[in-house]
Amino acid sequence: MQDKRKLNKKEIQDQLTNVSTELVDGVFVFTGPMAIVDFAEKVKKPVNEIIRKYLMKGKMYNINHTLDEEEIAELCLEYGYDFQKENRIDAQNFMEEVILEENENDLVERAPIITIMGHVDHGKTTLIDKIRGTHVTQGEAGGITQHTGAYQVKFREKHITFLDTPGHEAFTAMRSRGAKVTDIVVLVVAADDGVMPQTKEAIAHAKVARVPIIVFVNKMDRPNVDIEKIKAALSQEDITSEEWGGETQFVYGSGLTGEGIDKLFASILLQTEMLELKSNPNRLPIGIVIESRLDKGKGSVTTLIVEHGTLMPRDFIVAGSKYGKIRTLQDTNGKNISEAIPGTPVVITGLNYSPNAGDKFFAFKDEKFAKNLAQEKAFADKQQDLRSRSVVEVREGQSIVNIVIKADVQGTSEAAKYSLAKLENEEIKINVVRSAVGEISKSDVLLAQASNAIIYGFNINPSGDVMNFAKENRVEIKTYNVIYKMIEDVEKMITGMKSIKYKEELTGRAQILKVFFYSKVGNIAGSKMETGFMNAGAKVKLYRNEKLIHEGKIDSLQRGPNALKKADTGTEFGTHIHKFENIKVGDIIEAYHDVEIKE
Repeated sequence: MQDKRKLNKKEIQDQLTNVSTELVDGVFVFTGPMAIVDFAEKVKKPVNEIIRKYLMKGKMYNINHTLDEEEIAELCLEYGYDFQKENRIDAQNFMEEVILEENENDLVERAPIITIMGHVDHGKTTLIDKIRGTHVTQGEAGGITQHTGAYQVKFREKHITFLDTPGHEAFTAMRSRGAKVTDIVVLVVAADDGVMPQTKEAIAHAKVARVPIIVFVNKMDRPNVDIEKIKAALSQEDITSEEWGGETQFVYGSGLTGEGIDKLFASILLQTEMLELKSNPNRLPIGIVIESRLDKGKGSVTTLIVEHGTLMPRDFIVAGSKYGKIRTLQDTNGKNISEAIPGTPVVITGLNYSPNAGDKFFAFKDEKFAKNLAQEKAFADKQQDLRSRSVVEVREGQSIVNIVIKADVQGTSEAAKYSLAKLENEEIKINVVRSAVGEISKSDVLLAQASNAIIYGFNINPSGDVMNFAKENRVEIKTYNVIYKMIEDVEKMITGMKSIKYKEELTGRAQILKVFFYSKVGNIAGSKMETGFMNAGAKVKLYRNEKLIHEGKIDSLQRGPNALKKADTGTEFGTHIHKFENIKVGDIIEAYHDVEIKE
């Protein structure tokens, strides 16, 4: 049977452009951010001269620092050049930049793609498990046997696709690749707990992605439920329920009992109608990678969602910089299928390597053209990766923590990497040396040894051979099943590395009543504690007529022949200020001690 699906190649080929970054007749033409070293080469200026310019502005840049578009424009003006930003579409960015034209008559409705988000312990997992267990049809392969990253339910003869991600970390990691994966966010809020920090974080992510929200108030079977309080708290985040005259649908139920799940599906379908989600099924497919893992027997096993077109076995696809012909095509229950229409999640094998979660994929008939695109992108990605690895920008006074991440699936790897980046602070720099899918290998251990890194593994257990090899090379391997647990451990490690900060705290005030001279020591201040106390060795400030004269510390506290550890209110004592003799009767001595600042 002849394949009549519309091809992707011509539309992409027609939009590929080759813009050179160069200085022409006093105009600097560029296509986007670039390294200082590359800018210097293009405009024929000494790289050290440019670095010096930023040093004068208080910015410690090195030659590999990436200049943003505004910084490039500023440099051009300083050198007296005009500048012109051109949009270049090439192998590296075509998946995000190409515009595909569709005839309105070819478009049909597609299934909505839903992400469930919310605060930890508010019942996301319970709700997902209930939906999967009750509403997902069991497949020929004996039902759901493993995490695939997505699944589909059927309700009122309509399909709804759910993303089963590790939370908003994965959601954001996908978005950072330019992938608008989700059509609707279901925000889970516990009825007995209300709006929490991660609830607000999830709302912020959804707003940035411009994705509508449906609120599922969970745990309605619990006591101490206060719905009005939840509505009020969410209205503070610009999420106003329809009951209060807003536009957001609120659904009440329980992931534990299943109450409200059908109402949730109905709300999703209503929101879908308003979004008018449409796609052309009659073209070669385009979509997004949701998960990818390595299987010893099958190679790269990848979960995709088709956004446009229809995916079939033996289609040749490019996913990010990876490529291959689809060997097996299954639904997320493990059942072999002959095609996947828009909105459908599928699991495929046949790619040469595991792509990244959030990568787009395109199918092609011309395998040579497709391979060239993938290989060009792989080369460009490699160059970018090498550059970012070669110089890790560390501010003065920062310590660096190197980490290698290995996970069973790409989505977890990406989510872990994103979560770790948020832990950086003024004192600690987190550098993920490698983030990849697959078993922890000896090469990972050698990389960790060379970079003084810790290896973090997710849902994988290293072999005894690898563990012994790591022990021999003094490399630490830590394994987890939950991202939050790893984050907690890294936070504890970082806290242990941070320098302790102190603040001065006033302990007491004394007045000098007499001044004695002792040849072996110098001027002794005969004093009386007016308020508080003064410890031996205390930091002090000396005031005369309310003006600060000196800051230092005391050598000793004496009362007659006896040394004092502490002088309390009303105590008369003698003291000498270290290497300072300019004291007078009537001077005020303030005593201080350092108190640790608790963050």
